[in-house]
Amino acid sequence: MIPLLRAPFLFLRHGQTASNAAETICGATDLPLTALGHRQAQEAALRLLSLPPALRPASLWCSPLARALSTAKPLAEALGLPIQTVAGLAERNWGAWEGLPRHRLQRAETPPQGEGPAAFRARVEAALPAIEGPTPILVVAHSGIARELHALIGAGAFQRPENAQLFLWSPDGTGRWQAEALSHTEPSSSRHRPVAPPR
Repeated sequence: MIPLLRAPFLFLRHGQTASNAAETICGATDLPLTALGHRQAQEAALRLLSLPPALRPASLWCSPLARALSTAKPLAEALGLPIQTVAGLAERNWGAWEGLPRHRLQRAETPPQGEGPAAFRARVEAALPAIEGPTPILVVAHSGIARELHALIGAGAFQRPENAQLFLWSPDGTGRWQAEALSHTEPSSSRHRPVAPPR
């Protein structure tokens, strides 16, 4: 069994970037956090410290992209944990589509100079066995990684996480997993959309 899936684990999407605020496609482009993104990361650290001891992370795994690492840094400092990076947790490379409006994105297609859906899924699945350690495990990554985790182990409709939104993934007793939102955050755009956990 994949070590990550031996027990419930936590997932946190990175904080806001300029691309998130502008609602453009950003995968391999290594953007920093905005000022709001840094605040979201600090607030996420406080939320993690407020969790019951049984849910507080004991190991922290992260995408190597700057927006994820900058989000993970205050979490690691608050929890007293090292940040362990896994290259396969990087967001999907959208090639020539990077920087275009998000409504132009076609997930089922392979963008020029980019990563196709099957190649991305295979990369993520190949990366998961490296994620192990004391539980609960916290994964800090991207919405695309959350989507692939859901496709692999989840049930029901996928709900894209907001920036710096924390989820608890737990087995539901049927061999499938469910994601429960443990926090709500400021929307990544100026339009205030309701946030609901996956069902």
